[in-house]
Amino acid sequence: MAEYRENPFKTGTVAGRTGAAIDEGLRAYMLKVYNYMALALAVTGIFALGTATVAMNNPAVAQALYGSPLKWVIMFAPLAFIFFIGGAINKLSFGAAQMTFWAFAAVMGLSMSTIFLVFTQTSIAQTFFVTAAAFGGLSLYGYTTKRDLSAVGSFLVMGVIGLLLAMVVNIFLQSSALGFAISAIGVLIFAGLTAWDTQRIKAMYDHVSHDEEMLGRTAIMAALSLYLDFINMFQFLLSFMGNQR
Repeated sequence: MAEYRENPFKTGTVAGRTGAAIDEGLRAYMLKVYNYMALALAVTGIFALGTATVAMNNPAVAQALYGSPLKWVIMFAPLAFIFFIGGAINKLSFGAAQMTFWAFAAVMGLSMSTIFLVFTQTSIAQTFFVTAAAFGGLSLYGYTTKRDLSAVGSFLVMGVIGLLLAMVVNIFLQSSALGFAISAIGVLIFAGLTAWDTQRIKAMYDHVSHDEEMLGRTAIMAALSLYLDFINMFQFLLSFMGNQR
């Protein structure tokens, strides 16, 4: 995940702006970031529920999506989108970056549709609201704290890499104990990343060019980071809180 947590924008200095102007601009910028993130979560939820509903009512569709080689395409497509967005964001127009972000959210919904086949909708909703409350508190902390979280963030990014390796190993081991440990550590890592990413996004605002299109692309990348924090924290929490069908 480190590849798409790096700031892909060149930094510079902000000159000729009063503190009040910066504060007002920052609030508007952060609101835009959270709006993008919330809309992306809505798109993901709609596509996930819609895909699962169709699959439950149509065995042929379920077989194609979850029992054929297509499942691997659906599983890894979101990762391909992430690398594409991270690598091409400076080359894309603002409109193209937006469309790519919404497409990513839709593909993520397809990839996450299986949770509606495994867990009850009630437990999914409960876990979502718990995640939303935790995310809100952690993001608020990251926004308001005076403590520099850079060192913590770098450590957590390394933790994500270790977590991914452990998840790959457990695909073959199928260890319930290791699975439990992965989920517990995953919740803690992405909780910390939520606060760090919020602080990083806030600090980044003061250094990016104030060209409107550049700010728009920056907001999309910021929303992507927070979206991933939320989605990962939700999925790890679901493994604890979710009631299976």
